[in-house]
Amino acid sequence: MAVKIDKKIKGYSVITPDDKAREATAKAPVAQAQDDAQDSNIVHMHERIERPDVLIGSTYKIKSPLVEHAFYVTINDIVLNAGTEHELRRPFEIFINSKSMEHFQWIVALTRIMSAVFRKGGDVTFIVDEMKAVFDPKGGYFKAGGVYMPSLVAELGSIVEDHMKSIGLLQDPEMSAHQRALIAEKRKQFEERSKKNSEVNAAPAQSAALAPSLSQSEGEGRGGVALDVAVASEADPESADNGSFPASASMCHKCSTKALVIMDGCQTCLNCGYSKCG
Repeated sequence: MAVKIDKKIKGYSVITPDDKAREATAKAPVAQAQDDAQDSNIVHMHERIERPDVLIGSTYKIKSPLVEHAFYVTINDIVLNAGTEHELRRPFEIFINSKSMEHFQWIVALTRIMSAVFRKGGDVTFIVDEMKAVFDPKGGYFKAGGVYMPSLVAELGSIVEDHMKSIGLLQDPEMSAHQRALIAEKRKQFEERSKKNSEVNAAPAQSAALAPSLSQSEGEGRGGVALDVAVASEADPESADNGSFPASASMCHKCSTKALVIMDGCQTCLNCGYSKCG
């Protein structure tokens, strides 16, 4: 592109790479100051933030065999930097309600401590591991889905973990495509084998039930009374208490889920893919 010069040239200079470097160095403090000013407008979670009049909350239900009545866990979140690219949702307070007054004292203490930790700011995800590591000396239980809970406090920690994952504060470790394909293949093989075993076991049962039916029909012709004979079918391998895993499955020590079955002479988990044979 040609540029026409109307004025007399009094002097000139050539811009070298060193000149460009010095210019960039001179602009760096200005850019840093602008970034610092922008960062200073970002609100981070700390204990001096006042509670808004309205908070976003979620309520979770816990029905444990250790208590007579269900627990209802409500976690309220505060939204920081709303409407900006730095918008962040953080847990602000927690409440636990139940008809059962047996655990009222320690539940009130626990919720107040947890709420104080949430409002303190910083990394609050550590509270999940601390709660899930609490064990009941009387023993734990399996919740719906076959996941083992060592205590009621551990299930509360699991609820907090699920909530933090839902708001993006925690990230669930992703399985590789190979692991997902392997688990799907193992579950398909187990279902096919269970279906085949059910068909084999159902054949003798139907034959045995047919004989009494015929003899009773003959008795009816001679003045006897005919009885309805029900053929007992094979139980569904999937239990309602264990979600989508077989009722005969045992607990996996890796994912604490009741999904460990014997396949090809080896213990295999249908939830996480763990195999004792490697």
